[in-house]
Amino acid sequence: MKLNKILMAVLPFLFIGCKDEVLPKPKALLRLDYPEAQYKQLEEDCKYTFESNMLSKIKENKDCSLVLDYPMMKGSVYITYKPIEGNLKKLLVDAQKLSYEHVVKADNIVEQPFINLEDEVYGMFYEVSGNAASQSQFYVTDSVNHFVTGSLYFYAKPNYDSIFPAAVYLQKDIRRIMETLRWDK
Repeated sequence: MKLNKILMAVLPFLFIGCKDEVLPKPKALLRLDYPEAQYKQLEEDCKYTFESNMLSKIKENKDCSLVLDYPMMKGSVYITYKPIEGNLKKLLVDAQKLSYEHVVKADNIVEQPFINLEDEVYGMFYEVSGNAASQSQFYVTDSVNHFVTGSLYFYAKPNYDSIFPAAVYLQKDIRRIMETLRWDK
């Protein structure tokens, strides 16, 4: 009888005392490492050329429009070429309008002008932050004959926190495209 009373007194403490202390998980950030970019000259027969990241798979469409596909990052840079035929103002307005269509979902859009006087390449890079469909847009032109636009899109629903590392990596590639772009004369 005495043993039963002792067991009855100790048993509840065994059940209560056996639980592990519950601790919240510490905050952490996802770390995605991508290989250092290596570039090669574009070998398409187009009115322009530039250096592209060797990680990208290039798909040429009609009229020298290209898709630089990055399967590792589940994203693509879409590049469109249009000849200027007295319609420079319309092409500029369309490119700027396309960039600002993302303002509804974007937290911020930063415009960064680009000027390469030596090679006659002038343009604008738009860095889009937030849950917008496209994280980057750009256009370049020689103001006389050629006009190129580009947009970065990911295959997934935009979640800025998740795609941020890939977006930063691909924005560097887009800047490299703009810096190395040359017109076929």
